[in-house]
Amino acid sequence: MDSIDAWVWWLIVAVGLGIPLVLTAMPEFGMLAVGAGAGALTAALGGGAVAQVLVFAAVSVAGIAVVRPLVARQRAQRPQLASGVDALKGKHAVVLERVDGRGGRIKLAGEIWSARSLDAGQVYEVGQEVDVVEIDGATAIVM
Repeated sequence: MDSIDAWVWWLIVAVGLGIPLVLTAMPEFGMLAVGAGAGALTAALGGGAVAQVLVFAAVSVAGIAVVRPLVARQRAQRPQLASGVDALKGKHAVVLERVDGRGGRIKLAGEIWSARSLDAGQVYEVGQEVDVVEIDGATAIVM
């Protein structure tokens, strides 16, 4: 270790920790890499081995303690995007053929769908607007 300065070893560790960060997108690896960079700075400023390890540990733990809650909060605030048939629930449709408890046809999101009313006794006539409550297979349940 005498032929290569300690700060170079810390930089090698930082780069080594950056690789799994890029491959896994886990921010913890980034915080460990930042901690290794702080260890390299400590070594470059003449800090001993104990100081280098303590700075690495302190910066890494502090980074993880700060970043993890921020990432969790960001993920929780991200709106859940509905896709597929889930995206059709709550949409408006127009009745093309009379819809009752047994069946009918509607135009939903530019496509023609089989439909039936949620309430078996309810009847919707051609031209009426209905709301999609759920999708049952290839049939829209409307009200």
